[in-house]
Amino acid sequence: MISDTLLRAARRTLFAGATAFVVGIVAVPSFVTPTVASDGPPSVADLAERLLGAVVNISTSQTVKGTEGPGAVPMPQLPEGSPFQDFFDDFFKNRGGDKGGGGQKVQSLGSGFVIDADQGIVVTNNHVIADADDIEVNFSDGVTLKATLIGTDTKTDVAVLKVDPKGHKLTAVKFGDSTKMRVGDWVMAIGNPFGLGGTVTVGIVSARNRDINSGPYDDFIQTDAAINRGNSGGPLFNSSGEVIGINTAIISPSGGSIGIGFSIPSQLAAGVVDQLRQFGETRRGWLGVRIQPVTDDIAESLGMATAKGALVAGVIKGGPVDNGSVQAGDVIIKFDGKDIHEMRDLPRVVAESPVGKAVDVVIVRKGVEQTVKVTLGRLEDGEKLASGENGNTDQDKGDKAAPVSTASVLGMTVGELNDQTRQKFGIAADVSGVVITDVAKDSAAAERGIQPGEVITEIAQESVGTPKDVMDRIGALKEQGRKNALLMLASKTGELRFVTIRMD
Repeated sequence: MISDTLLRAARRTLFAGATAFVVGIVAVPSFVTPTVASDGPPSVADLAERLLGAVVNISTSQTVKGTEGPGAVPMPQLPEGSPFQDFFDDFFKNRGGDKGGGGQKVQSLGSGFVIDADQGIVVTNNHVIADADDIEVNFSDGVTLKATLIGTDTKTDVAVLKVDPKGHKLTAVKFGDSTKMRVGDWVMAIGNPFGLGGTVTVGIVSARNRDINSGPYDDFIQTDAAINRGNSGGPLFNSSGEVIGINTAIISPSGGSIGIGFSIPSQLAAGVVDQLRQFGETRRGWLGVRIQPVTDDIAESLGMATAKGALVAGVIKGGPVDNGSVQAGDVIIKFDGKDIHEMRDLPRVVAESPVGKAVDVVIVRKGVEQTVKVTLGRLEDGEKLASGENGNTDQDKGDKAAPVSTASVLGMTVGELNDQTRQKFGIAADVSGVVITDVAKDSAAAERGIQPGEVITEIAQESVGTPKDVMDRIGALKEQGRKNALLMLASKTGELRFVTIRMD
């Protein structure tokens, strides 16, 4: 029999444990109140069941050399007759560890989703399939199909694949309107984290318009829905089951989810996907300008009440607006009816516009707001121009920055010194350099008494001959931490003087 003392001790122990347990259970509802819980969906099971079939796992393989690349492990040098010789021979066999240049297969996993069931079109991230020798698409019902690559876009990290269903019925989803998503809206992510296919997570839109410096068109949706490695390329759904984002990146010190994930908005991705499907490449609009942010100081010097828009720092030679419609020193505040609040807004809205489209551009020029009409070129053609193709010999080999006909630096607008500008400003034939065509009021250049018609011949004792030379030289001085730039200026008649201009 159990003694009364033991029974009393047992009762005290059970009571104490039950109390701790009950206290722990009771504390939870005070954290998640009934009011908050009622705002969210009671269950997402029906939505998940409907969407799971459209989300796929993507497996890629790539052959890489094992000896020459960084991180390769060389065959250790062992004493002759070592008992470990056979072990290491087997371990390094077929790993590229020999001098014969062998390689090894590297596999990676990602996610994707079907947008066209009849054509077998699958969307994923470019980095999921980059450099892959073989791509396979694994469906939720266990079917695996080989995929061919239709096209990729490195700027937005989007790729389009095609599979042949071969009688296999696919489930497709469609893009929704990401512009309608608000911070706090519910979202669902489905993907292949760590190789665990068909994983569903739910969260909210944490923020919009995030710039994480991954590309020129960053405009990410931030979400706290759990996204991990392997989720890349998978869809982010709204509560209606429409794709409003492509899960692409996470912030993760540990490698796992900490509730900060980023998705490419469908507003940007859908257009890229359409172009890749139609042309196998992107065809973006191009304005042909170099831009920089409008700071408070710049806004004040240009007579603007507030700092907004994108400052045209240079006009690309041979570009769409090299006809004077847009000039260096102009501030673009609206493009094709869309407000340009800050510099990074402009490249995105221009790229989303069709090539050859005539658009209205609202600019501020010398404090006066006006509208100009421009016809867009093609960005890809502009990139060829910048890389020296199409007979362009004005650039140094390997220089990816296109030459400019005019540029805006340090409060000055500078241009090429040619017959036209010589005649306009009455500059002597023996004067060489870059002509100053305008000086902004209250700028550092104006404080130094610099006037239009003067010619910059040297910057920091190095000769300059083009507007691009001026921009590059000033940029180099800033990178060196210099606070001032030393300019040698020539008057219209060739008289020289030195002037220092602060660059802060």
